[in-house]
Amino acid sequence: QSENMRFHSAMALQLLHSKKAFNCFCSSEWLDKKREEAKDSKTAYRYDDACVELPDELVIDNMNPFTIRIKKPLEAIVVKDHIKGEIRFEPNDIDSFIIMRQDKTPMYNFACAVDDMLSDISLVIRGEDHVSNTPKQILIREALGYKKNIEYAHLPIILNDDGKKMSKRDDASSVKWLLEEGYLPSAIANYLILIGNKPPKEIFDIKEAIEWFSLENISKSPARFDMNMLKHINREHLKMLDAKELSRYVGFADEEIGELAKVYLEEVNTTKELKSKIALVFAEKTVPDEFKEAAQTIVEIIKNAPYFDEYEDFKNYIMKESGIKGKNLFKSLRLLLTGAEHGPDLAAVYKCIKNYIGEIVK
Repeated sequence: QSENMRFHSAMALQLLHSKKAFNCFCSSEWLDKKREEAKDSKTAYRYDDACVELPDELVIDNMNPFTIRIKKPLEAIVVKDHIKGEIRFEPNDIDSFIIMRQDKTPMYNFACAVDDMLSDISLVIRGEDHVSNTPKQILIREALGYKKNIEYAHLPIILNDDGKKMSKRDDASSVKWLLEEGYLPSAIANYLILIGNKPPKEIFDIKEAIEWFSLENISKSPARFDMNMLKHINREHLKMLDAKELSRYVGFADEEIGELAKVYLEEVNTTKELKSKIALVFAEKTVPDEFKEAAQTIVEIIKNAPYFDEYEDFKNYIMKESGIKGKNLFKSLRLLLTGAEHGPDLAAVYKCIKNYIGEIVK
């Protein structure tokens, strides 16, 4: 918006010259007093147009700081919203509001209205907390003689776990945070479309959504952000990735590691969690004292073991060479191969890492 500052100033001057806006010399102290009076009388504050009819000579000779206000509407403003339907704002719902501050910077609604004109915007999609701004922006554009119709769709707000509007204090309100936590862009889009719609199925990609998505089908009611549902959707989108692509998400570029990642998908919800699981496989292993002796014996055997294509053959060879059986064998093997005491089927893991055994078991 800062790039358009000169246009904001020019448009404000145009409104002043056409008498659709006026200079307001009311001090902030005076306006605060009026607000307090309205509060005491339990009425909504509206600017009383104290400066609207000031003669030109008084305006020119007045050296006090001033704001610029646009004159309030004389007729109702009707907003045709794709989601909420027709919304009517009566003239008394809107006062003569400030469009330029004393420091000559534009107010939000004025900047938005002018920028939308300059950018040739045809559709504005935003949260329903901006509904009250819409008639003001329409009033500004009409006062400037802008003829093109801009359509609106005001989305219902999203609530957090406490049933309150999500804010910057809620981590999940930030797409940047979600991406850093390992949520796929496609899964985030899937979830956000899902919670406000009635799609033909739960899991879909953007191409599919384009086929049936309609603004008119978005719910008018607030939606609650369900982190567990997002995790479920993210896991399903991870399953949709091929092995090579999944491998890149965990820091590799190897199809076999991608297949290993697929083995772990039932245990994780995000790429961040998945990366941690794969990192354990290749990290130096920490073995509890009760399995240390058995694990060390197995490590020495593996160093000199031949290549085995199947896990059963690999396991039987170690059992035969070491004499280790039962819990000591299985726990030690799991710790050495995966870095964890629990996890997916070792045969499935081995199938993906058999070519890396020398690197993994150390």
